[in-house]
Amino acid sequence: MSVRHRRPLLASVVLVAGAGLALTACGPDNTDSAAPAASAPATAPATPGAGAPASGAPAAKSPSHPAPHTSSGAGGDSAAARPCDIQNLSITASARAGATDQWVIEVHNTGTGACSLSSSPGVDLGDSAARDQSNNIKPVLASGTARFTVQAGQKAYAVIDLDPNGATTGTAQGVNELNVLVDQDGTNMPLANTHNFPLAGGVRVLNPRMGLYRASVAEAVASMTTAGK
Repeated sequence: MSVRHRRPLLASVVLVAGAGLALTACGPDNTDSAAPAASAPATAPATPGAGAPASGAPAAKSPSHPAPHTSSGAGGDSAAARPCDIQNLSITASARAGATDQWVIEVHNTGTGACSLSSSPGVDLGDSAARDQSNNIKPVLASGTARFTVQAGQKAYAVIDLDPNGATTGTAQGVNELNVLVDQDGTNMPLANTHNFPLAGGVRVLNPRMGLYRASVAEAVASMTTAGK
């Protein structure tokens, strides 16, 4: 918010010189009269230590600072929360009841303070026995980059659909594991913190999609349906 300093107007004072001299009655009428003094506007007391602006100079404006970008997480402000420590997280993944192609990734903050996760977990699907994991399948993600805050004792959820189109042919072969790195920003959590969850035999995987972290399973499912759109 800008602050403007108003300068008092300099009152005009007309001094009557020659006290005691009478005006002469002869000659032209004197139409000049003393101008009334201008009334100076009331001003607030000067702030201690603040210098007065130079005459004619524009009043100084206070710098404005934009509010930091925030996003709501599980009841908090992600801009203020530190990254989660893997030691303070409990991580599970399981098939969603009634939709076995969908898996729910659940992250429980067991610490004493709020912490933040990347907008979605880092996930891929592959063969647990394969020495080369570079060809693992990664899901299409819903759009969004804001970190997600999880309050102490609360949970964050992300949902992945392994086969969103319900395909029965052309699905990936040999996939038996879901790999999850709960914070994929890189600097906060190394790959060594990846959790591996076995998938049931015969699982179908084709063009998987995954949503962003949300505070409930229902919200996470809704986010997942926007992936790739």
